[in-house]
Amino acid sequence: MRTSYQYRLKPTKKQIEIIDNTLDMLRCQYNYQLGQRFEWLEQNRCSIDRCSLVVCHIPELKDKPNRFSQQASLTQLKKDRTWYKGIHSQVLQEVPKKVEIAFERWLKGDTNGEQRGLGVFPSRATANPKGKHSGKPRFKGKGQYKTFIYPQFKKEYFQNDKITLSKIGTVKVIVHRQIPDSFDIKTVSVTKKADGYYVTLSLEDKTIPTIKPDFDVDNIVGIDVGLIDFIVTSDDDRITAPKFLRKVERKFKSAQRRVSRRKKGSNRRKKAIKKLGIQQKKVADTRKDFHFKTANNLLKKYDVIAVEKLNIKGLAKSRLAKSVNDTGWGQFISILSVKAENAGLKVVAINPNGTSQECSSCGQKVKKPLSQRLHNCPSCLTTLCRDLNAAINIKNRGTHDLKAQIMSSLKSL
Repeated sequence: MRTSYQYRLKPTKKQIEIIDNTLDMLRCQYNYQLGQRFEWLEQNRCSIDRCSLVVCHIPELKDKPNRFSQQASLTQLKKDRTWYKGIHSQVLQEVPKKVEIAFERWLKGDTNGEQRGLGVFPSRATANPKGKHSGKPRFKGKGQYKTFIYPQFKKEYFQNDKITLSKIGTVKVIVHRQIPDSFDIKTVSVTKKADGYYVTLSLEDKTIPTIKPDFDVDNIVGIDVGLIDFIVTSDDDRITAPKFLRKVERKFKSAQRRVSRRKKGSNRRKKAIKKLGIQQKKVADTRKDFHFKTANNLLKKYDVIAVEKLNIKGLAKSRLAKSVNDTGWGQFISILSVKAENAGLKVVAINPNGTSQECSSCGQKVKKPLSQRLHNCPSCLTTLCRDLNAAINIKNRGTHDLKAQIMSSLKSL
């Protein structure tokens, strides 16, 4: 079982200076190594993919930078720029790993789209519309690199309310919950946020079983997410969408105007940006807390939860973008899936096509616009809420998919 605990740090002024300098040096190294990748790409691609019959001159290709070659160059970096010796070696080695993940994701795209290999790169217009490509990695400006990671950590370095971080020292921690004795600390991340510094501990316990012994397949519920009601269950339980962002929209506009009026680079602008960041973080934390509590309540009541596999990124580009982002469906489903896995329960993602149009009683397709909130079936005369009808369909499809998965696993045995 893997989980993570996050605590707030209370570093001294000297430790704050060390953390900020570390983040800035890592940012510079990230930009440099990302630039090496882009330079290699420019020098080793060409729009001509055939040799001339008269002259055939092909320039020598350079070796592609990779994670291990860039990690090997860090030894020389510390000799040339001695101030990098103030960063723990493993923390510095995580930078090439982060660069490789971002660069390779952009270069390859996903399995449904064309790959960005050498040669002519497909443009956004000519690429396969069904294929999805990650955005091109950007160089990070000052203050945009916010996290560094210790990939190995010993549990004894975290005692009571203090944590010992290499090259930084012993830092005070606000421990709001204790780590269970059976858990081991795998990695430690230090993050700078708008309201201070935080440490995230990645924990693992191999003794906890992944499958609950009294797992009940029939104790299943379907949930339909929406903008009016955050979720509607197949048992007709409803939770109204809290609309955290909409409630503080006026305060946000005022804080954003205050930032835009300040002179760039001034201390007053920095203070205004910090206040805006704190407000944004408060909304994000409130929304996340709501998602955790909602997920906990569902998992206490049900063993299997069926959800729709929605294209949330696509919905976030529509005219309902602000409302979709405010509800945070993606974060909620992610939290629900992780907590279900840790509890030995199950989340089933089903195909969302037609869940609102199909009648949950007879299966007849009843087309209706989004503005029509009631489902009226002319075939079986069923009348019920549109969202409840969708939730029942989601439950039925989830039951079917779960039984198919169980049968498939039994056959493999």
